[in-house]
Amino acid sequence: MRTQVAIIGAGPAGLLLGQLLFRAGIDNVIVERQSADYVLGRIRAGVLEQVTMDLLQRAGVDARAQAEGLPHQGIELLFKGARHRIDMHGLTGGKQVTVYGQTEVTHDLMNAREAEGLRTIYGAANVSLHGFDGERPTVRYEKDGATHEIQCDFIAGCDGYHGVSRTSVPAGAIHTYEKVYPFGWLGVLADVPPVSHELIYANTQRGFALCSMRSTTRSRFYVQVPVEERVENWSDEAFWNELRLRLDPEARERLVTGPSLEKSIAPLRSFVAEPMRFGRLFLAGDAAHIVPPTGAKGLNLATADVGFLSRAFEIFYRERSTSALDRYSELCLRRVWKAERFSWWFTSLMHRFPDTGEFGQKIQEAELDYLVHSHAASTSLAENYVGLPLEDF
Repeated sequence: MRTQVAIIGAGPAGLLLGQLLFRAGIDNVIVERQSADYVLGRIRAGVLEQVTMDLLQRAGVDARAQAEGLPHQGIELLFKGARHRIDMHGLTGGKQVTVYGQTEVTHDLMNAREAEGLRTIYGAANVSLHGFDGERPTVRYEKDGATHEIQCDFIAGCDGYHGVSRTSVPAGAIHTYEKVYPFGWLGVLADVPPVSHELIYANTQRGFALCSMRSTTRSRFYVQVPVEERVENWSDEAFWNELRLRLDPEARERLVTGPSLEKSIAPLRSFVAEPMRFGRLFLAGDAAHIVPPTGAKGLNLATADVGFLSRAFEIFYRERSTSALDRYSELCLRRVWKAERFSWWFTSLMHRFPDTGEFGQKIQEAELDYLVHSHAASTSLAENYVGLPLEDF
């Protein structure tokens, strides 16, 4: 098989890149080791920056997100038993975010790709990348008892933290930075109405909590737990009881409980791999970087990466110039490190750390008090939360 761009991974990053390239007239094939049902079964966050909404529009797949997504113009910070609203819309000159589940984004992109008859290979085993340090990269995989090969101009590694793309790079050519946090998020998805119209981020002496939503009838809640905790230790009743203890009286009163549709524990990690380009292999999304979910940056960083990458490929095929491809890693990493900084700062501010004790809690509360009463500090939080604009080549 021959294509212009071989995309590894059919998550939202790979699918969005494929759709953007298709609309630019650039042939592409997506190779995914899991089944389509498995990909759609992943439960992920869904706070979309305006940059992501703009890219979905550019890809022609924003109709349902525009119709069903929930626009949010602020967030609430809860500490010392009281909530304080950050008016993101007012502080950023009218910007906002949209709550729309990552699973729904993936579904929309899958449907668009299928409607156009574009090639996606699911269930590809033993995927391997070859020749990306030269002029003729290839992707090999096994399916239905046979070995297949795709010849291409470029490879886009959109296959996540555990994927084959980053691990295919020689160890001496890549540098990684990592911070592992001593806690995780125990999350529950339930068909119950949200506690509040906007997200509530809670800093309490019992640990962090987050009240989020997927729609007006489906909610997602999280509580901070030790990193070694096991989900089997938490019944639904135990989760709801712990969540109540971390909310203010009004939110506690409005909390509606119900059976969990999904329950899991996500460890928190900050991770960056540099650079993001190796010859004709380009990393994007979780293959190159991970952020703790506190700042809602993971999916948005991935879409920004493929926004940059799709434009760079367009420029290459239109002008036969590598100038944009040569700047891809630099532009992405500038944005990535700003998001890493914000996610680390927000995580450090909102969570209970086992080694800081009562002093650390008091410092957090003092910083939060300053944050909500300082126009400059609130503006900084709002600007980072709604997302920075994409630079151009």
